[in-house]
Amino acid sequence: MNVAGTVIAAYGRQYRVELADGTALLCFPRGKKSDLACGDHVTVRQTGAAQGVISAVDARQTLLYRSDPFKQKLIAANVTQVIVVVATEPPFSDELITRCIVAAESQDIRVLLILNKCDLGDRVAAAGAMLAQYEKLGYPLLKLSARHDSARLLPHLAGHLSLLIGPSGMGKSTLTNALVPDARAPTREISQALNTGKHTTTHARLYRLGEATALIDSPGLTEFGLHHLSAEEITQAFLELRPLLGQCRFRNCRHDREPDCSVHAALRHGAIDPRRYAAFRSLCADIG
Repeated sequence: MNVAGTVIAAYGRQYRVELADGTALLCFPRGKKSDLACGDHVTVRQTGAAQGVISAVDARQTLLYRSDPFKQKLIAANVTQVIVVVATEPPFSDELITRCIVAAESQDIRVLLILNKCDLGDRVAAAGAMLAQYEKLGYPLLKLSARHDSARLLPHLAGHLSLLIGPSGMGKSTLTNALVPDARAPTREISQALNTGKHTTTHARLYRLGEATALIDSPGLTEFGLHHLSAEEITQAFLELRPLLGQCRFRNCRHDREPDCSVHAALRHGAIDPRRYAAFRSLCADIG
């Protein structure tokens, strides 16, 4: 018998699929190819009380994945909101935040930024200053402590399938556990030797928060390759560049060293943050 379901966890070539009645089956894809992601809507042929075979995948509304010149790694499907989680400690990377935002923008997905561990009051100002460039562009920023006031995030989740994404050690799983008491997502302390987070979440996992609201916790990132995007797609993903496109002297302007470039003019006049422009050029150079 074929039944519809949603992939709520991916373990290599095995997937946990939740059916409409809440039952979960451990499923395998039909054939050798396995390119499913947490959040995919699928059709399953049930082969046992707790097992099944995935026979079809519905068309995706969105798909987030990272890629390098050799391979790609699916992260989540059908999400409507990407929540980039950073914290007052350990240190976080502007570049990684930008890459997460570019990936989301390329799929027209809403972005929310969270600054976690704001109970460490002496570090909030410095971390907030690093995020100010994104707030200025209109990306909402929520400052909280996952251990103490995670409920402040709930109104932002309503009606969305949200993906928690970001580096390890920022508190994504702590936030998940606070919002979903029976999640029991594994967490560990920051590595004092490296001042970085230890990887605890090993696979993406979807949790229901209501009839139309769900949350996906994902493994911590150290890099986010965007080799599947073209230079044009990367340019469009920078909100401040969109109004300037088509105003350069040359139609195929790369906004690098070309004369009469509208982006360079905006940069000279202070309309574009130099850090954002540097990140834009870095991404374009990275994809060749």
